[in-house]
Amino acid sequence: MSRYLSIGDFSRATHMTVKTLRHYHRIGLLEPAAVDPYTGYRRYTAEQIPTAQVIRRFRDLGMPLEEIQAVLAAPDLRTRNERIGAHLHRLEEELGRTQRAVAGLRDLLGPPPADAPAGIELRDVAAAPAAAISEVVGAEDSVSWLQGALGELYATLTAQGLASDGPAGGVYADELFTHHCGRATVFVPCAGPLRPLGRVVSLVVPAAELAVITHAGPPSEADRAYGTLAAYVTRHALAVDGPIREYYLVGQRDTADTSRWRTEIGWPVFRTGADARPGTTG
Repeated sequence: MSRYLSIGDFSRATHMTVKTLRHYHRIGLLEPAAVDPYTGYRRYTAEQIPTAQVIRRFRDLGMPLEEIQAVLAAPDLRTRNERIGAHLHRLEEELGRTQRAVAGLRDLLGPPPADAPAGIELRDVAAAPAAAISEVVGAEDSVSWLQGALGELYATLTAQGLASDGPAGGVYADELFTHHCGRATVFVPCAGPLRPLGRVVSLVVPAAELAVITHAGPPSEADRAYGTLAAYVTRHALAVDGPIREYYLVGQRDTADTSRWRTEIGWPVFRTGADARPGTTG
């Protein structure tokens, strides 16, 4: 029997808004695996995540929806690649898109490396006191907001003579994924007494049970790690409602080389005896 993701979970896994997924269903671009005939609720499968990621990358590169439909409906691999190649040529000549975006698209079209480990673990995360900044932000501004908030947090700790007590992290409400606007909280663990200053407040980051994967690279390219993690949770764990959590092990403060950045992504789960594995963060 198929294991389904709700439209909200599929939205989180693919970084597509619920509104976008409904629109793609209406035009036949990405139809859900099942629709409840009484409630109209849409359900998706983990196997649809790669298709959604390809569609999202094409849209990021400005491909019209009708051209995406033509690519997905291509009768053979050669025709598909010809249509993709034609669009990439137009992008390179007319739009001047970055080489990173083109490489990311081609990477999605090919199979994953044979030696790429999933690296997913189930982990208990202890509650931790921290300095934090929490605001409602838009998804398009989230990366720059994150870097600015981290800079302010570390500057505040330095000014008050406090040391960080672990890697910085973030807690992100579902609405930031499903509607591209929601509450984001970024924090730096610290054990000493913090005096609130400006946007910086004292916060106890709550304990959590998480399925965790490590993403290598900048936050803007984390969608594949999110998709892999969502597929794992769907098949092997009991997902629960709760915000997504991230921990920034290596980032802008450590190196300007984004290929060396490392981010742990945590999906909330309810652990059982069968899946128990030790691990802590915080």
